[in-house]
Amino acid sequence: MLFNQIIGQDHIKNHLRTSAENGRIPHAQLFIGKEGSGTLPMAIAYAQFLLCHFSDSPEACALKCNKLQHPDLHFAFPVTTNESVKKHPISNLFLEDWRHFVKEQPYASLFNWLRHIGVENKQGNIGVEEAQDIVKKLQLKSYEGGFKVMIIWMAEKMNIAAANKLLKLIEEPPQKTVFLLITENEEQIINTITSRCQALHFPVLAEQDISKALVEHEQCTENEAAKIAHQAEGNYNKALHLMHHDDADVVFEEWFVTWIRTAFKAKGNASVVQQLIFWSDTIAKTGRETQKRFLEYCLQFFRQALLLNYQSENLVFMETKTGFDLSKFAPFVHAGNILEIEKELNDAIYHIERNGNAKIILLDLSMKLTRFLHKKEASV
Repeated sequence: MLFNQIIGQDHIKNHLRTSAENGRIPHAQLFIGKEGSGTLPMAIAYAQFLLCHFSDSPEACALKCNKLQHPDLHFAFPVTTNESVKKHPISNLFLEDWRHFVKEQPYASLFNWLRHIGVENKQGNIGVEEAQDIVKKLQLKSYEGGFKVMIIWMAEKMNIAAANKLLKLIEEPPQKTVFLLITENEEQIINTITSRCQALHFPVLAEQDISKALVEHEQCTENEAAKIAHQAEGNYNKALHLMHHDDADVVFEEWFVTWIRTAFKAKGNASVVQQLIFWSDTIAKTGRETQKRFLEYCLQFFRQALLLNYQSENLVFMETKTGFDLSKFAPFVHAGNILEIEKELNDAIYHIERNGNAKIILLDLSMKLTRFLHKKEASV
């Protein structure tokens, strides 16, 4: 993957290329950016530049890098057991899946990756066995005599044991060894790791960059591309998702509509509370990544309703697929309850990420929602 294949982020490309050409190559870098901002493809392009720009045979090097098969290019990413890997999962056991995934979806999310390997109902992580494998790989000499690059994708999924195992290696790696850690949430990485890395923050993608990429790579019309780019909120993965109408959104909308209708009826009606318990149990049976993605979808739904309620129609891009009328729902989302709704949804995401009991978390959220939906907006 080359720098000119990366969408937007020109200032970051120039910084990485120029600093490498001038010999200023930090041994550990942290690429921080939201989903769909291009952190992974940028890391791969930068790794290819380091491996091939200084190589005696750059063409052969580029060919290996394009297939993600260069012997000095290593990857670590969240994994878990699946039908093929029954125990002791490490990234090496998923390399073929990974290469296919990155080729097809370089801007994709952790949820997309786990679904790709058939484990969207589980949480992936980077464990101590992975860390041991990383140490073993990087202790070996470079195959081609140049750089060795280790890309750790979704580094926030490293558990404490793995992070501690890698501390010394990240602080004092072998000569010409470069760590590229990629994260969407640097606060979830222990400070002793982040303090050893040079941080590079990726902004969300500009609408014009997303629009241009959709026209060039997805055969999208300019008008449709502009509309999708606006809805994508700087996330190219979301833009592709909107373009191809992922079935998950229909399911999420159905869950959401059932939830708010039941929660609205539940206040003062004990018999309806049983329906909320059933709803909570249903969502709790899905995987944690699915639950988190659904709650993020709910956040977006409430925000869109709020914008519609305050006559900001030009910012409302959500189009329901089940016939649900957003305009009739919008008056129930206002300044008097939106902050509480957002706080409780974000808290629920936080607790689910930390392996809280999903049934209890979702039911607690549901009971609070019954109160929020009936809250009146304060008169001015």
